[in-house]
Amino acid sequence: MASGIIIHIEVGKEKRTELFSEERLRIGSDESCDLQIRSNKIEATGVWLEIVRENAEYRIIEINKDLEFIFNEKPLRRFKAIADGDVITLPNYAITFSFFALAPQSSLITTNREQRYVAQFISEAAIEAGTSGKPDEAKAFLREFVRELSREISWTTKLIMLTLTVGFLSGLFYLGYGFYKELKQSREQVQQQNEEIKNLKDQITQTNEKIGNLDKTNKDIIKTVSLAPNLRVQYGNGVCLIVGSYDLVDKRNGKTLRYPEPVVSNDPYEPAPTINEEGFTQPPPATGLTTEGNGTPVEYDFVGTGFHVGNGFVLTNRHVLQPWSEDDMVKQLIKQSNGRARIKKLVVYFPNFPQSFPIKVQQTDTREDLGIATIDPTLVSPDIPVLPLDTSTDSVAIGKTVVTMGYPNGPDRILAMLDDAEIKSISTRFGNSKQSLIAYLAQAKKITPLTTPGAITDLDSRRIVHDAKTAEGGSGAPLFGQSGKVIGVNFGVFTENTAANMAIPIKFAIDLLKRSGWKSPEESELEKNAQTQTASVETNQPQADNKPQ
Repeated sequence: MASGIIIHIEVGKEKRTELFSEERLRIGSDESCDLQIRSNKIEATGVWLEIVRENAEYRIIEINKDLEFIFNEKPLRRFKAIADGDVITLPNYAITFSFFALAPQSSLITTNREQRYVAQFISEAAIEAGTSGKPDEAKAFLREFVRELSREISWTTKLIMLTLTVGFLSGLFYLGYGFYKELKQSREQVQQQNEEIKNLKDQITQTNEKIGNLDKTNKDIIKTVSLAPNLRVQYGNGVCLIVGSYDLVDKRNGKTLRYPEPVVSNDPYEPAPTINEEGFTQPPPATGLTTEGNGTPVEYDFVGTGFHVGNGFVLTNRHVLQPWSEDDMVKQLIKQSNGRARIKKLVVYFPNFPQSFPIKVQQTDTREDLGIATIDPTLVSPDIPVLPLDTSTDSVAIGKTVVTMGYPNGPDRILAMLDDAEIKSISTRFGNSKQSLIAYLAQAKKITPLTTPGAITDLDSRRIVHDAKTAEGGSGAPLFGQSGKVIGVNFGVFTENTAANMAIPIKFAIDLLKRSGWKSPEESELEKNAQTQTASVETNQPQADNKPQ
């Protein structure tokens, strides 16, 4: 039997098969090589591979290191044995060598029986057809092979094979038909089950929706009931009592305006001078004010409500910070005496803080009755919460629950919470001095806002009408929505109709706050983080070399 090795070569799209029986085989681009490969892409010349047969086995003994050969998808190494079906490739140049043993021998099974003539014929014909490289000779070999094989098989064997083939195909057809029938029934059952599962899912979804709606309703009820107490705990300490006083001065020289000195009369029928609620002697209205003499100065105390919105900014009403703008009698006195109002004192008291915090009027809005005042940010304690502002419209609708928190009736409402003996003692001690009384209540930690719930009864683009009970002194109080955030600022109280208390939507206050330089807690946090990052970058930058060059 012939011995050697068959090499199938592929260079790009060109293919060729060669038979080699030499003991030593060289592959490369040189003319001395047994197998020459010419490619313009490869710069390496000479012998690429050298193969030697030792003991009926081919091994690679030399490799051109300039070329990266791959042996069965792994890098090729020297002294590698070549087996039937091994492949050596040059991936970068699209060159492939496939190796096939010409006469493989089994090392485990041997026989002394000589091979039949047909096997020798097939072997020699296969070698001749494979090495010729001509398609017609290969076809002729296949025809001769089939004819010779048909002559060697007996008719009995052919009938048995035909019977077995027909039986196999019949059984295969029967099994296929049965499998198809079972598959069809299974599909129908699966489809029916899927429909039942879909119906069950729809029922479960509807049930879950009902349970979800019921749970949401229960949560809304619980939230509504507990809204006022929760807000009082979270934000009550951020609602402040605004206390101040102002007098009237002459526009021209800034001197204090006074009531005229009363004329002492011996006439027992002349009425005595009236005393106003601040304790000052007040002459008849027809008497004009003056800057001369030792008459009682025209001075007024006032109280109101405000709330902290961050960075020391306090939001309230304009008429709380400038009460003379809403007092017709004071406006008449100012007009008659060519005077103006002057703030003498303006402070705020927060719950649980015995001391007052001085504030400054920052900006006012006459159209919307809003006022902005500021506290020194360094004085603001972390225990004073920042009331969140609700910019959405979900909580502003007729019927929605609201909560107001403020100081209606000022210190009178706080005194009403004490027992009679303590009220009598305080009244005896402080008399008509409202500011001294409030300072005492702050020291005793009695200043707490009144929290009242209600509902929105009417609204438009500029007003929120609600029935949460409040009174004079509650102006400037925050109006919370169901979201737990401030949706408005109280500014009007109607004592004859408790369902018509008025609040300004918070969006107008936010615009005024931003014009005053206020930043929301979110914006302040972002700015703080940006400054921290900038400082970190500057710290990590390398220092400049100041050494003389």
